[in-house]
Amino acid sequence: MARRRKRKSRRRQEGRRILECVPQYSIESGEDKPVTAARKFIQLEGIAPPALLLVKRNEHTTDRYFWAEKGLFGAQYVEENHFLFPSLRVETEEVAPLVGARR
Repeated sequence: MARRRKRKSRRRQEGRRILECVPQYSIESGEDKPVTAARKFIQLEGIAPPALLLVKRNEHTTDRYFWAEKGLFGAQYVEENHFLFPSLRVETEEVAPLVGARR
C-alpha cells in the first residue's frame, strides 16, 4: 500500500520563513522542564522579544519556543498563526517580496 504524502500548509510554511529572520538562542534544559529553562534563560539574559529559543531536552528532542511581547509560545503555534503577533509584522513586510517571486 502506497503511503500518502502529508500536505504542507502554506500558512505554516510562510510562518516558518518569517521565524527564520528572528534571533535564535540554543540552550539545554538541564534539570528543569524545557519551558522553565527557557523562561529562566530569558530572564537571566534579558532577551527582548521577538526571539526563538531552541531548548534541548535530551540528545533526541529539541523543543522550540517563541518569545513575544505577549509571552512565551510554542513555535509551531506561532508558525500557523504568525499574523496574530505584532512583532512579526515587521518581519512579514521584509519577507513578503520573496513569497510572490517566481523562479
